[in-house]
Amino acid sequence: MKSEQLNKIIEKVVEGIYKDYPEILERFGERGKQKCFEDNEHHFRHLETALNMNNNQFFIDYALWLNNVLTSRGMKTEHLIDNFKRIDQVLLAETDFCNKESYQSMLSEAIEELYNIELI
Repeated sequence: MKSEQLNKIIEKVVEGIYKDYPEILERFGERGKQKCFEDNEHHFRHLETALNMNNNQFFIDYALWLNNVLTSRGMKTEHLIDNFKRIDQVLLAETDFCNKESYQSMLSEAIEELYNIELI
């Protein structure tokens, strides 16, 4: 994974989140924006690890664990779903991102699991 390319992808994701959810910036400030960037780095690390392990469930388990952490801190499951959808959309536009289809598949599976939580 090229770090410059990855940083640009994450920047697009984070900028989109903060553009569409200005209340998050008001609530968490610039420190929250930096944390969001770091969280997305973690998302990609877990996607890469799951791919290397050939184990999509690893990423799904990470998503479910992270959702528990974030919701205990006042975030909503819909925010994590939105974040994963944004990653998927930015990857869709990338023409030369290695393993994007595998990442998109794992993101889709995780989103489905998170939707199931929302319905409970």
